[in-house]
Amino acid sequence: MSVTERRRTSARRDSLLGDEAGAFASARFVRITPMKARRVVDMVRGLPVDDALALLQFAPQSASETVYKVLESAIANAETTEGLDRGTLVVSKATVDEGPTMKRWRPRAQGRATRINKRTSHITLVVQPAAEKGQK
Repeated sequence: MSVTERRRTSARRDSLLGDEAGAFASARFVRITPMKARRVVDMVRGLPVDDALALLQFAPQSASETVYKVLESAIANAETTEGLDRGTLVVSKATVDEGPTMKRWRPRAQGRATRINKRTSHITLVVQPAAEKGQK
């Protein structure tokens, strides 16, 4: 089995795409809460990639910059490894999973302390050609 065949049949790719055409990109351990990242990801799910990039570029949320970079990476993966045309790509799947939480302590009144949770996210975006998505 060649290296490209081995790469195409990875377990991660099989779980996200199966035998369909498309590509994905993910950013792990991103220092933004999953709830805030999901607000941004929900806006771009199902949109053509050019519309999604334009939306993310002007979105006021802080997570939009990270999601923009992940989407650019997914588009580049689709163009280079799969040979797909950028104009036909659509954001077919977009997920935000919770990563590990860093626990910190903050001093409070009368010698007490409260816990501060610094949450992280795993952002995954899948792009597929629009014709492939319509056949499902």
